[in-house]
Amino acid sequence: MSACRPQPDREESAAMSDRVPQPVDRQLPTEESQQLVSLVRDIAHREIAPRAAEEEEAGRFPREVFTLLSGSGLLGLPYATEFGGGEQPYEVYLQVLEELAAARLTVGLGASVHTLACHALAGYGSKEQQAEWLPDMLGGGLLGAYCLSEPAAGSDAASLRTRAVRDGEDWVITGTKAWITHGGVADFYTVLARSGGEGSRGITAFLVPGDAPGLTAAAPEKKMGMKGSPTAQLHFDGVRVPDTRRIGEEGQGFTIALSALDSGRLGIAACAVGIAQAALDEALAYAAGRRQFGRPIADFQGLRFLLADMATRIEAGRSLCLAAARRRDQGLPFSREAAMAKLFCTDAAMSVTVDAVQVLGGYGYTADFPVERLMREAKVLQIVEGTNQIQRMVVARHLLGPEAGPGR
Repeated sequence: MSACRPQPDREESAAMSDRVPQPVDRQLPTEESQQLVSLVRDIAHREIAPRAAEEEEAGRFPREVFTLLSGSGLLGLPYATEFGGGEQPYEVYLQVLEELAAARLTVGLGASVHTLACHALAGYGSKEQQAEWLPDMLGGGLLGAYCLSEPAAGSDAASLRTRAVRDGEDWVITGTKAWITHGGVADFYTVLARSGGEGSRGITAFLVPGDAPGLTAAAPEKKMGMKGSPTAQLHFDGVRVPDTRRIGEEGQGFTIALSALDSGRLGIAACAVGIAQAALDEALAYAAGRRQFGRPIADFQGLRFLLADMATRIEAGRSLCLAAARRRDQGLPFSREAAMAKLFCTDAAMSVTVDAVQVLGGYGYTADFPVERLMREAKVLQIVEGTNQIQRMVVARHLLGPEAGPGR
């Protein structure tokens, strides 16, 4: 802490440091999954959380943490053991993401993005492609990125302009992708490019190596939060990849992209729950230790109501997220539920982190406490994997049908 800023007195500081946030009751399906989440919580507290604030301020990407997670089998949890995955239910995988995001969003969101980048190959690749590339992607220390958005194609992903032109047994990819998490540091990119006519049916998916000739990354964006996670444009200047790196059929790319996004939105929802839980833990610790008018501020009804509302939003979001995950695990449709979970959980994270800053008062507005960072990081979750306005459109389409107009 900076010496020039006001500090809680010694009694307050001792009370605050004595409180250790209690693990949330996960109600996990098996003893194995309980042990897995406990392992992740231990890694997060020992290896990730202690350096999070310092490294985020410095804009340092924690590649060694992802190497550790990969070596521990934590970057391939929802995928088949046949190819090096953990074959864990999505219900368990999302609770792992929550723990990672609570420690540092750069890591939790990064793990979610990596899982998203593996989705196309795991779900639509041939057995030969999966056997050749998936083991290293899931547990070999590699890190992935997902390339759908472009400078002029964000929410309207079907209008993307990056082109893939067939040249004998190869494809030549030319164009620019934007807002790419892990842009410039990833070892592989799942790239959606236009191989045919206009609209959603002319898009094909490719697996592009990170060191492919002609592939370059722009300088990372200067962001409000998640400064340790590089977000950059990628330029494809005649990048040549063999047809063996085409994933799925020609023109199937948009279907693959939407399938990945349904699962990815659950990952973002879980990260949002983690951020919100971390903010609540900080607010509870501060409220228990901070004394005003001769007693802890946690004794005042106005603050107790605020904390109760924060906890309720978190628990409602967690339940919504895990209910959607269980539908996915059962092979049931979950697109609507994923959109609902992403929408609710990220809005809840924004609300909870704002309230956490309020609980800490002036201290909450300083970098001496993590809640201001959590508030800045929560904002991006309302934007990535489809803005929350897009999520509302998805939910409404499921309720009213695809042909329903805005006036219905």
